[in-house]
Amino acid sequence: MSILSSTAARDIAHQLHPYTNAIRHEAIGPIVIDRGEGVYAYDDQGRRYLEGLAGLWSVAVGFGEKRLVEAAKRQLEKLPYYHIFSHKSHMPSIALAEKLAEMTPGDLSHVFFTNSGSEANDTVVKLLWYYNNACGRPKKKKFLAREQAYHGITVASGSLTGLPNNHRDFDLPAIPVRHLTCPHYYHFGQEGETEAQFVDRLIGELEAVIAEEGAETIAAFIGEPLMSAGGVIPPPNQYWERVQAVCRRNDILIVADEVITGFGRLGTMFGSEHYNIQPDILVLSKQITSSYQPLAAVVISDAIYKAVAENTGKIGTFGHGYTGSGHPVATAVALENIAIIEERQLVENAARMGRVLQSRLAALADHPLVGEVRGAGLIAGVELVADKSTKASFDEPGRVGAYVFHRAHHHGLVVRAITDTIAFCPPLIISEDQIEELVSAFERTLEDTVRWIASGKPAY
Repeated sequence: MSILSSTAARDIAHQLHPYTNAIRHEAIGPIVIDRGEGVYAYDDQGRRYLEGLAGLWSVAVGFGEKRLVEAAKRQLEKLPYYHIFSHKSHMPSIALAEKLAEMTPGDLSHVFFTNSGSEANDTVVKLLWYYNNACGRPKKKKFLAREQAYHGITVASGSLTGLPNNHRDFDLPAIPVRHLTCPHYYHFGQEGETEAQFVDRLIGELEAVIAEEGAETIAAFIGEPLMSAGGVIPPPNQYWERVQAVCRRNDILIVADEVITGFGRLGTMFGSEHYNIQPDILVLSKQITSSYQPLAAVVISDAIYKAVAENTGKIGTFGHGYTGSGHPVATAVALENIAIIEERQLVENAARMGRVLQSRLAALADHPLVGEVRGAGLIAGVELVADKSTKASFDEPGRVGAYVFHRAHHHGLVVRAITDTIAFCPPLIISEDQIEELVSAFERTLEDTVRWIASGKPAY
């Protein structure tokens, strides 16, 4: 084992890292990222990595975008902070709310700002509890979500999330939520079942759960248009159309969690447009600022706004908000970031380069380790399996994925391992040559992985 640098030792001494095995971290230490430029990140030793996950699914315009730096600087000089509580406001938050209401699909008309996607989905829960109380429906408080969904990690949003490691030893779920079958045909389709029959079964399950719980008790169905952090899982054909039809018949609202799919990721401005979703609430974060600043937005329909507003008139307030809600620097950066996405036609680039990425990765389908290649636009997942014919996982799920994650760094590539699915989500600015670089580095990593599995050696 290599000797840890003094910087790594300082990190180990004082930081508790998210989504990290702390004991393992004490042994191997961090890769310390020092700077970024375009689609590349550089560590403190000068090594370059193609950022195949855009940071955390989020750096749309790439690293080192001077226009965003200048937007932040201008706002810091003019008004570095002010709140929007109690009838106060400022121009960046006003302009961004106006822009989001204009560009989002359907009749979404009002925006509530938070600092993160987790806070945004937490806000959705509280907002709909408040809304249904205002509408005289105090029992309508439950949520429908899906297994393998990711909606955040606060107490409420973490409860909506359908991943075991986000619940284990945190005493979650802690709110009333039912998790439905993950809409992943590759894994959850039954023997002899077509994809259409699989969707029939999922819709039957949805209807049965609504009947069991009582539609009068269910506030909303929440879902990512394409499930991302749970394994990059596009929905089957007609899935979203049929889910919405059932929910509309039962007066259950649709919440589209577009924390990852918003602002071009799928080759459309919003994932809802890609899958023909008409949400009552749209949740946005990550690419809203390319993560140069922490910001998220809950965009709600006019009907929800009016009911909530009328209730604030009755009781005197909407008693919810954050110190950084609509932060002037974050909202100023978001406005500039969206302007760059529009001016440089990055949504169109995501569509074009997405076709290249999906095609190049699909060519790996015959590789002995590859079970399924899936995705849409500039987000993709390559699932590694022990047996292609049976789709069997490895004896120790996640061990091979962890090896690939670490080994990819050796080839100058950053990816994310979701158990044994390797996720890709590069910046929207990526070029065809850079996609070739990304896939070539991944191919070399796969060949290393074949040799490592055959050797029987430990991962690292």
